[in-house]
Amino acid sequence: MSDICDCAPVMDLKALVQRFDGRARLLVHALHSGAAGVSNAQTVFNKQRRSDPDYTLTQFLETLCQWEASVHEHALVLKPLVCLFSEGFKRNLLCFLHLIHPGLPKDRVLSLLQCLTQDDVENQWTCALIKQLQRDIEGTRKGTLLTSNCTGKLKSLCERFRNANAKGRWASCFEGLGAEGKETKVPVYSQKKRKSDNMDHDGDAQEDHQSKRVKMDFCPSEEEEERLTEEEEPKMRTSQLDQSAASVSQARSDALGSSKNLPDHMKAAVPVIRELLDTESAWDESSGFALKVFHECDPNEVEVLCSMLCLSEASDQSLPQFCSWLLELSPDLSHSTACAVITHLLLPKILSLAEPASRCLVTAIISLCSRYPRPTCQALIEPVLQKGQTGSAQAELLCKLVVNCLEPHHRLFVFRAILGVSWDEGVLSVIHALLDSKLELSEKDFSLFTDQLCSQSPHFSKSMKFAKMLLSVLTKYQSHVNPACHHTLSSCLSFNETFLKKSLQAALKRISL
Repeated sequence: MSDICDCAPVMDLKALVQRFDGRARLLVHALHSGAAGVSNAQTVFNKQRRSDPDYTLTQFLETLCQWEASVHEHALVLKPLVCLFSEGFKRNLLCFLHLIHPGLPKDRVLSLLQCLTQDDVENQWTCALIKQLQRDIEGTRKGTLLTSNCTGKLKSLCERFRNANAKGRWASCFEGLGAEGKETKVPVYSQKKRKSDNMDHDGDAQEDHQSKRVKMDFCPSEEEEERLTEEEEPKMRTSQLDQSAASVSQARSDALGSSKNLPDHMKAAVPVIRELLDTESAWDESSGFALKVFHECDPNEVEVLCSMLCLSEASDQSLPQFCSWLLELSPDLSHSTACAVITHLLLPKILSLAEPASRCLVTAIISLCSRYPRPTCQALIEPVLQKGQTGSAQAELLCKLVVNCLEPHHRLFVFRAILGVSWDEGVLSVIHALLDSKLELSEKDFSLFTDQLCSQSPHFSKSMKFAKMLLSVLTKYQSHVNPACHHTLSSCLSFNETFLKKSLQAALKRISL
């Protein structure tokens, strides 16, 4: 039974499970199911709570802390029951508790952690999980999660990096870590020899290319970056503007492959959030706590996590609740994380609109835009404009955002983005809404805008939206018109074929230079 209990207890797994009541046994088996243990335990616990809202894990935690006899080094010793389980079980248990501990009695969880620390925990990952959970419960950030062994290795590595820029290449920092004549295994990019000295950014033109020493650069070449990205760090695309059904399927496959690199507690959060989004059931404190994994993700991990959650498939009705919990997170999401969430959650829905957005969708978008205006501009508004086919539904929604949610400097950001995209009737509506908000345009911005108006005039010679937008420019931005812009606007009006042409010409004549 060495694969079940690393400390060779006097009882096997079946005997250990008998110490728990019926429902807790299901949880024990779930936690003992390997890499999927955390997600399985979360699923079991959610089902148990749905069937009995008053069910708690108090008895389960107390049982884990009970003392049991075990054989250790040919001697009979007493240990807490939790210490008789395998390291895999302990790690899954800690990750599981990390997700749900806000809804558990703090004293019970701390007692369990105390029991775990009494055991000789050699696994550094388990030690870090124990310390992290204790810090979360106590609300402190004192000390370090690193063991003394890990700290020593980091210090040694830092010493090697200290003089890395003095001479030679980054590979010199890792000399001596491997046997001579063999490739040194380094936890960063390990590259093959270069074919040309021109690719060497360190300028060492005389370097012997026949050396078997591993060569490393801080900045790989474009070809190597592309190869490393494809082989080692696949990234999910943040835009679905041109994706077909086949590309969406491929993205999901990539996400599943990349999910192997996610920590267990991040994987465990996926079924919790997905189930709540799918069932539209009530969210509670522990559900909101699962969203805190977004704080712990780096840019690559957050893309994988969002893809695994399939946020774009969430129903409109579930969005307000989900967004409200996102807004409850403290501190706020980072800029990159907010962009990723908005891209996956809202952008596909906006692009696919064929009729006015539902009230739930509008509520969700406005709530996120009010808290994260800059990410909304970059991850939602700008991609919709760049698509070049802004329909009436998209235009109506964008107009609501720029008028009701954005501050003047964010409106100016959208305005400048519009100058670089193709215009259609929907884009004209957004421009008109921006102009009505009385933008604070610089001389350069207004000059670029009039140039764009002139270039677009032949395409909208019969457009009433375009004519009304011109009238708004001539009546509300008179002070911005200099002689050069006056001439440009005059040329612009010459293409107009609507009944507003005379009104436009009269408005232009009233502008004094």
